Amino acid sequence: MQALENEIKQLIIDSLALEDIEAATIDSAAPLFVEGLGLDSIDALELGLALQKRYGVSLSADSAETRAHFASVQTLAHFVVAARTR
Repeated sequence: MQALENEIKQLIIDSLALEDIEAATIDSAAPLFVEGLGLDSIDALELGLALQKRYGVSLSADSAETRAHFASVQTLAHFVVAARTR
């Protein structure tokens, strides 16, 4: 799971062009929005597209479940693993 979390951290950095941040400095349990990385709704859309392209996962933009998946790197990693096993 750690390797997947690191991949997702790098995907966040690459897809959102976060040039000032290194993957190692992102806390896997930290919130992605408001606190933590401070991402916004546009970032969520871009990250969602990047996750779909990279891992083939399906996300619904207005789903409360999708918002829960985007809580942290850890929750995104668990979502990707669960989606792969379906």
